[in-house]
Amino acid sequence: MFRRLAFALAVAPIGLAGLAAPAAIAAPGDLDRVSAHLQAVNSLTADFSQTDRAGKVLTGTLTIKRPGKIRFQYQKGIPLLIVGDGKALTMIDYQVNQVQRWPIGKSPLAVLLDPAKNLAGVAKIVPSADDRIVVVEARDPKHPEFGVLTLAFVRNPSAPGGLMLQGWVALDAQNNRTTIRLSNQKFNMAVPESAFQWRDPRPKARGH
Repeated sequence: MFRRLAFALAVAPIGLAGLAAPAAIAAPGDLDRVSAHLQAVNSLTADFSQTDRAGKVLTGTLTIKRPGKIRFQYQKGIPLLIVGDGKALTMIDYQVNQVQRWPIGKSPLAVLLDPAKNLAGVAKIVPSADDRIVVVEARDPKHPEFGVLTLAFVRNPSAPGGLMLQGWVALDAQNNRTTIRLSNQKFNMAVPESAFQWRDPRPKARGH
């Protein structure tokens, strides 16, 4: 079950619920503000909580270093790790000694990890009833199988580009929903390359 939750976190289609209710009007220029925020973020560290539709909650720490690098470090006792090395996302399951990799470009997380990503072609602002919240829905129209990423930001003048990423929700093809919420966000801190290394649990394989 934990492995399914982790997989949904990184690669499932995304849709955000609970942070903002739909409204009739979206603020003009918000997509440009989101782009400006992403361009201004070189690194991000945060605590995360991950909740599936059954209410199962996992916690951990998130580390992002752009371009392309990310690490989901789960709480003690959860034998899973997700690491992006700039080219691929790798999910390591230490319970069964399995490793799975897929291109970052085929993950909705590419919107967060690729500073060269043109949001105009893949994203739109979702109207919100709370003008403090900016909700962005991103999808690749040429590859619907890659999923949909809906990100929630709170307007915060002290954050890069005036926005603070609050989280997202994964909704996979089987209608399994996984909510990600962030807290204790810190931007543009020094992050060592060692943060994106991992131990390969497979027999006869060299560790990373």
